[in-house]
Amino acid sequence: MSFFSRATAFLLLISIISSIFFVSCKEDEIRYAPAIIDRDSLPMLKSIGVSTLISDSGIISYRLISEDWFIYDKKDPQYWSFEKGLFMEKYDKNFKVEAYLNCDTAYYYSEIRLWELRGRVSVRNSRGETFKTSKLYWNQQEHKIYSDQYMEIKGIDRELSGYDFYSNEMMTDYEIHGSKGSFPVSEDNTKPRPDPTVMSEMRDTVESSPDSVRPSSAPPASRESAVNDSIS
Repeated sequence: MSFFSRATAFLLLISIISSIFFVSCKEDEIRYAPAIIDRDSLPMLKSIGVSTLISDSGIISYRLISEDWFIYDKKDPQYWSFEKGLFMEKYDKNFKVEAYLNCDTAYYYSEIRLWELRGRVSVRNSRGETFKTSKLYWNQQEHKIYSDQYMEIKGIDRELSGYDFYSNEMMTDYEIHGSKGSFPVSEDNTKPRPDPTVMSEMRDTVESSPDSVRPSSAPPASRESAVNDSIS
């Protein structure tokens, strides 16, 4: 075989191998998904299994527990999302739990400091009263809590329910409209009885000062005698 024949065969072999390699690489080429242009749909932060302390005016005031926590900083308005529920405790100045809240879903609008609680919302205040509703708003700027949904309130000695709930931030001073409820009524219908001790003291006072209760020796003049004396 001549030199040119061997060269032609070698080039043909290289061409076949290159074609096979190129096709193989093309089939194994990595495919990329199209770029996401809408950055607003993505959270800036995603955290799983959250347990953190939150301060208010430099003092630790709350403890927040949630299965997930998303922060959307490109949304308008910006907000935090707790899609799998939220549990929060409120501490007093001695770091003791004085109130708590629990809900199925929560959103916090950080720019206006507004909480929106949804689902099975349950709150207990420092007096042991519990509040249950399906939606509750907590405005931290105005220190107010309110809801236009049906609300049930259970206290130690009373129960209330109604709509259009308004309260202070501690839920100790509140009002509810269209309400109905039950209050305890005393079942003691016995007639009042005098206290023997008091009666004894009064008797001793009368016996020690008889003049103070003795009737006058001369009865007051009748009306007719008084008129006659004035005429005469």
